[in-house]
Amino acid sequence: MGDMSLVGPRPERPFFVIKLQRDIPYFRQRLFVKPGVTGLAQVKFKYAERAEDHVEKLQCGLASIRNMGIVYDLQILLETVKVMLLQKGSR
Repeated sequence: MGDMSLVGPRPERPFFVIKLQRDIPYFRQRLFVKPGVTGLAQVKFKYAERAEDHVEKLQCGLASIRNMGIVYDLQILLETVKVMLLQKGSR
């Protein structure tokens, strides 16, 4: 449908977006780009359970926005393959 890109910040459920926008400065900035199927936060961190986890994932999302480009996307895709097939990295 074109709603998502392959690499980028993962989308959050609307309930969490409202809460996180109130609690975490700059959270809205990650909403300015298309969400991705995979991203830096997915290959570096596990599921975010605490507010601190969301801050770390936000930092990854903002880094992804700053570094957007084909080389960066290929690096993230390679890391994603490692996590999925080689079971190395985040779980």
